[in-house]
Amino acid sequence: MDKPETHAGKSGHGDDLNLTLYAAIKAAKLGREVLLNFFGRLEKIEEKFQAGLVSEADKESERVIKNFLQIQFPQDEFLGEESTDSHTKIQSSTKGRWICDPLDGTTNYIHRFPIFAVNLAYEVKGVVQVAVTDLPMLGEVYTAIRGRGAFVNGRRIHVSATEKLADSFLATGFFGDNEKILQEQLQMFPDMVRNSRAIRRAGAAAYDLCQVARGVFDGYWERNLKPWDSAPGLLLVEEAGGVVTTFRGQPYSPYHNSLIAGNPAVVKLIQEKLAPNIFAESD
Repeated sequence: MDKPETHAGKSGHGDDLNLTLYAAIKAAKLGREVLLNFFGRLEKIEEKFQAGLVSEADKESERVIKNFLQIQFPQDEFLGEESTDSHTKIQSSTKGRWICDPLDGTTNYIHRFPIFAVNLAYEVKGVVQVAVTDLPMLGEVYTAIRGRGAFVNGRRIHVSATEKLADSFLATGFFGDNEKILQEQLQMFPDMVRNSRAIRRAGAAAYDLCQVARGVFDGYWERNLKPWDSAPGLLLVEEAGGVVTTFRGQPYSPYHNSLIAGNPAVVKLIQEKLAPNIFAESD
């Protein structure tokens, strides 16, 4: 998947999103190298208010990614998890913008659980056009350009064809730092467990969405994701033939606070099961 370094920033993206994708792959690789270098050797771990843990690996990964992209595409905005104030209301942009999670699955990473990702998307006027999710410990790089399909290590992927909730292998996540959001999930979870084949909680939304895109998970739902958690996976799932909606069945954007992803049949069934327990704050 590696390509020679491009110089797209000198003339902008133009109409060739291939250049954008190649740059995104390179940027994610730089982040991956940082994460692998720090893995098992962390010295500084902090806790952010209602945002989980953060380490020097998160910060350094974002620094190298941001620096590379700003050189390549100086006209673009950059929205990164570590450089965005937690109290800032995040909205879509009218410009080209990179959306970056330099380490999705920080708690996994800190505890040496090998499910974590570098997550990177390129958005134009609120629509994700390019996605890269790099899973360093698994040696997998997921890529997509809008309208051109989704791939892992260059091989095309598709969502599953499962049609019954009872046959579905599902994924979800829990947000323990906000009691109300946690209570909503705890009300939903028992019914989902009873009506599906199995549910997994890997602890990294980027990973979960990749597994939906490649047809491993039939469906996935979660509340309170941020744009850097979901923007790349949104495009990967859609380009793999799946759909992504809110809990209420509306088309999802990275600026909504609830998400269901999967093949069309399973997403509809998940919506129906979640409906009685959706809180008013969930869109």
